[in-house]
Amino acid sequence: MLAILGFLMILVFMILIMTGRLTAMIALIVVPITFAVIGGFGSEMGPMMLDGIKSVAPTGIMILFAILFFGILIDAGVFDPIIKTILRLVKGDPVKIAIGTAVLALLISLDGDGTTTYMITISAFLPLYKRIGMRPIVLAGIAVSASGVMNLLPWGGPTARVMTALNLEMSEVFTPVIPAMIGGAIFVLFMAFMFGREERKRIGVIEYDFEATAQLAATVEDDHLKRPKLIVFNYALTIVLLVALIMELLPPVTLFMLGFAIVITVNYPKLKDQKERIANYADNALSVVSMVFAAGIFTGILSGTSMVDAMANSVIDYIPDAMGSHFAVVTAILSAPFTFFMSNDAFYYGVLPLLAKAGAVYGIDPALIGRASLLGMPVHLLSPLVPSTYLLVGMVGEDFGTLQRIFLKWAFGSTIVMIIVCVVLGIFPL
Repeated sequence: MLAILGFLMILVFMILIMTGRLTAMIALIVVPITFAVIGGFGSEMGPMMLDGIKSVAPTGIMILFAILFFGILIDAGVFDPIIKTILRLVKGDPVKIAIGTAVLALLISLDGDGTTTYMITISAFLPLYKRIGMRPIVLAGIAVSASGVMNLLPWGGPTARVMTALNLEMSEVFTPVIPAMIGGAIFVLFMAFMFGREERKRIGVIEYDFEATAQLAATVEDDHLKRPKLIVFNYALTIVLLVALIMELLPPVTLFMLGFAIVITVNYPKLKDQKERIANYADNALSVVSMVFAAGIFTGILSGTSMVDAMANSVIDYIPDAMGSHFAVVTAILSAPFTFFMSNDAFYYGVLPLLAKAGAVYGIDPALIGRASLLGMPVHLLSPLVPSTYLLVGMVGEDFGTLQRIFLKWAFGSTIVMIIVCVVLGIFPL
């Protein structure tokens, strides 16, 4: 009975958010509470929900300060020199332009926000693409492919959902998959090279005033926010923070809190400016963090009522024993179509806990299943369920279907490359 109730809860949750009847945040709160009452757990819900919220609190706080940290860096113009340098180097060679696009998109994606990546990358390169005759769809495809790989960053969304849904630490989920991300990034550069070569065959190398284009490149419209004299400090701070995260010198949440406090104080010492910068990112930060805490209620009730255990046991009955030892690879492969046809919230909060429980029966650590579940992200960003991708095609004036038709196979390629890296390096077992 518990298994049936759990499956119905997830089904209702998926239907509500995929049909747009409820936002994911509201559904994460209302649906589990409703089904807990139906299952007779009304008097026990309070402790369950509180336990769930406590378990996701570090993740929610980390995401909040990561958004603020990288937002301040963008406002301060940290990426401006990179953009200008890339535009000067690529000149009129479509191959160099395509590779430069990939490099910039990969770097901008460090903030974990696809929308920001698209806005900066397209704004910097679209005039150049149009001027020399390169197809804007190539620009869009490279940008979305780079974002798909870098979206695995803990503050990008999917990894935070995995940590939340499975109650894991960043060191258990994200740090081990860094080599896979590097492999995916190299594949994106290779893809950019291939498309650049096609464009060079089509239009050749074009002469153009690239110095003027570089001067026009900017990451923010408000010049008064930029801090060119602090560029070295900001780069150094970013590198130190990323190294500290990887080496786990302090918990991620404290590192980002400290990093944000330093970067905003040094770049914007006036209290008025600090308040404006924080307010500027409040909307984005609130929407993401509130989702994390709402997910705590969902996972708290799912675990506290033992629904997830009952569902996992029922799923295991239908899995061939021969596939048990390969469950991590199966999860990695399935993550691509699953996240393409359903939202991240539906997959990571609804399906992933089942896969983790099922894998545990065969002796596979939930952390390994969590890592594997991230590798479908390049495919996910080409899903019609991803709002930021509509922004992308709108900015370049292309059709969504054209983007999917050309780049979906490359997205699967990125996923396969990352799976291979994970298997070869033992990040999860074959």
